[in-house]
Amino acid sequence: MRNDLLSLVAGGLVVLEGVALAGLAIWQLIALAQGDTASEATAIALIVLTLLGAALVVGFGISAARGRSAGRSGGIVVQLLVLAVAIGAVTGTYGHPLNGLQLGVPALIVLVLLISAARRAAQSARRED
Repeated sequence: MRNDLLSLVAGGLVVLEGVALAGLAIWQLIALAQGDTASEATAIALIVLTLLGAALVVGFGISAARGRSAGRSGGIVVQLLVLAVAIGAVTGTYGHPLNGLQLGVPALIVLVLLISAARRAAQSARRED
């Protein structure tokens, strides 16, 4: 299966989201080093989970860029989770619409790209049969 531009762009954007998640882990690590945490054990656990999530999202992005179905599926799940967080950021107790937009708009764009890449891959597979 050849890689098409749509898969490369969608996968690349998912990789960027994973890199941003790794940046969040670095931010958490700095907060831990500065003593800006209530519980060091909880902060360390959160950093580890954030790094694992970042690695997973980067893996989904690389797989999606290579045209693999599992990468697109994982990327779609990630985008749906980000959209859920964005909705919570808008409607929560301390909701802030701009935070929700900053999370939701990129997730929606990547979601559309991933679904489009999946549709294109299905059409290509039908033509090859």
